[in-house]
Amino acid sequence: MQKITPFLWFNSEAEDAAKFYTSIFKNSTIDKVARYPEGSPAPAGSVMTVVFKINGQDFIALNGGPQFKFTEAVSFVINCDTQEEIDHYWDNLLKGGTSQACGWLKDKYGLSWQIVPSNLSKLFSSADPEKSKRVMAAMMKMVKFDIKTLEEAYEGEAVS
Repeated sequence: MQKITPFLWFNSEAEDAAKFYTSIFKNSTIDKVARYPEGSPAPAGSVMTVVFKINGQDFIALNGGPQFKFTEAVSFVINCDTQEEIDHYWDNLLKGGTSQACGWLKDKYGLSWQIVPSNLSKLFSSADPEKSKRVMAAMMKMVKFDIKTLEEAYEGEAVS
């Protein structure tokens, strides 16, 4: 068992969300569904929690009611080695959601994701401040990240 497990509060979509996420990521499973018993705050037999894995990482989803909503104060970062990976996660997580700037999106459940190139930190940590400045300028024009454009900005090639 891992030490820290993300615990996600949904109104009533925990099982649907778990199915959605496990359909997008490799090495993902729904491991256990617990149901509310008689005498609990939700209808008996309705889904209470779903234990699932995304890419081998444990998560728990709770149908806790409408009291709490997701905000951008918490997001999940997906580090991608290729543009194909960025496109896959972006296109699938965005279904029914909304895009935001600089690699951020909110999925259809309101959960925020950052779909970023794995080398983004390297592109920002050059000893040459002009390289970082060019990467920042290129990034600020993007909604979904384009690795080639960021790398060209780093190298000083023209970026439109």
